[in-house]
Amino acid sequence: MKRINKRDQLIDVGGNAIVQRGFNAASINDILTTAGVPKGSFYYYFSSKEDFGLAIIDDFANRYQQRIENFLSDERYSPLMRLRNYFEAKIADMKTCGCTDGCLIGNLAQELSAQNELFRDRLNQIFYRWEKYFAQCLLAAVAAGELNDELHIEQVAQFMLSGWEGAILHAKVAKSTVPMETFVSVLFERVLAKSERNERLF
Repeated sequence: MKRINKRDQLIDVGGNAIVQRGFNAASINDILTTAGVPKGSFYYYFSSKEDFGLAIIDDFANRYQQRIENFLSDERYSPLMRLRNYFEAKIADMKTCGCTDGCLIGNLAQELSAQNELFRDRLNQIFYRWEKYFAQCLLAAVAAGELNDELHIEQVAQFMLSGWEGAILHAKVAKSTVPMETFVSVLFERVLAKSERNERLF
C-alpha cells in the first residue's frame, strides 16, 4: 500500500505543479520536496519525466472521465440540462480557483503538442473521448425531442469541445469566467436552439 500511496502522491503533487507552472517549468526536485519523497523513489515508479507526465495525464483523464459520465448520464435531468449542468459546474470550479487552473489536458495540449509526439497523441485520444461523450448526450437530446434530428451531431460535438477549451483558455487570460459563460449562452441559445434557422448551422 505504501508504494501505491507514494506513486499517487507524486502524481497528485505533480499534477498541481503542472497546472500552475506548465510541464517544462515543473521541477522534479520541487515536486519531490513537496511530496516528501526521495529521488530514488521517484525513479522506482517512473523511468523519466516524460513517463511521469504521461501518468499524470492518464490519472487526470480517468478521474475527469468519471466526472463527465456522472453529469452526462444523470437521468434525473434531460440530456440538454445534463450538458448545461456540466458546463456550469466547470464555471463554478474556475471561479473557485480564480481562473488560474483551467484544464490540465488543454494546458498541456497548448504547451506540448508541437514538442512531443507521444504527448500529442495521448492528449488527442483524450479529447476524442470527451467529444464522443458530448455526441452521445446530443443523440439522447435528439431522441428526447430536444433537438432536431437533422443536426450534424459529430460536427456539433467537435465544435462544443473546441469552443469550450478555447473559452477556458480565454478565461485564464482574462481572469474572468465571462468567456465561458458567453460560450454556454451562445451554445444553448443559438447552436442548440430547436429552430429551422439553426438546423442550417451544422
